[in-house]
Amino acid sequence: MSYGLDLDQFRLRVVRPTLHYMQLHSQAAENLLVGTALTESRLKFIQQLGGPALGLYQMEPATFRDVYDNYLSYRPDLVWTVNQLRDRRPTTMEEELVYNMAFATAMARVHYRRVPAPLPDAADAMGLAKYWKIHYNTSLGKGSVLHAFEHFKVAVDT
Repeated sequence: MSYGLDLDQFRLRVVRPTLHYMQLHSQAAENLLVGTALTESRLKFIQQLGGPALGLYQMEPATFRDVYDNYLSYRPDLVWTVNQLRDRRPTTMEEELVYNMAFATAMARVHYRRVPAPLPDAADAMGLAKYWKIHYNTSLGKGSVLHAFEHFKVAVDT
């Protein structure tokens, strides 16, 4: 499979340090986020083709607002940490998902963090793909577990 960005650099220079900064790192979380970005954008598209989703994780603005307003705003330490990753250009926070990979990674991690179900095992590509489908793509999303599994397998094996 061909991806837009170098997968190792994305993992080692964006995902892992962001998760460590947030104090929310685990190998399962790292693989989940790498697999999510691979599935959602192939590390290539920063805006959904024909849709509203933004950034490498293809987070929809409505989802962003829900995560920010209904979860982060009630967790002062976590919202402070996430806001430290912003660069505060004169754009909306949602637009920052497009050009700020650390901020987009943090928001995707927070989106998963609010799920009460534990993360699957870090080496379980199928479990991670199912978790993505249920908690990120949702039952209404067009993505399939089988399609996602191919990307999560790459995430687990790198």
